Amino acid sequence: MMFVCTDTEPDTDKTDEPDIDVWVSDNDTRGRRLEGSVLAPTSAATTIRVRNGRLLVSDGPFAETKEVIVGYDLLECADLDEAIEVARAHPMARSGRLELRPLVDLND
Repeated sequence: MMFVCTDTEPDTDKTDEPDIDVWVSDNDTRGRRLEGSVLAPTSAATTIRVRNGRLLVSDGPFAETKEVIVGYDLLECADLDEAIEVARAHPMARSGRLELRPLVDLND
């Protein structure tokens, strides 16, 4: 899973900035991007917690932070090295940050 996040310190060098439509098309064609989407803004978020048997529902994200998750892409890569190369070419690698995390097989 690749989380697409904002960053308070984006790259200032806009030379050869990648195009997101090209990135999506290339990775969809190669079968590496299984799914992806942009998320609604944090103002549309709802946080759910249960504490001492009591449901707590609050508006907005759980944590107050300047960096937020703005989207995701579900990738299928042979290994972490391939996932890093895929992420490296994503435009948000320059203007934001990308977090890669493997999915866990709960049957194992």
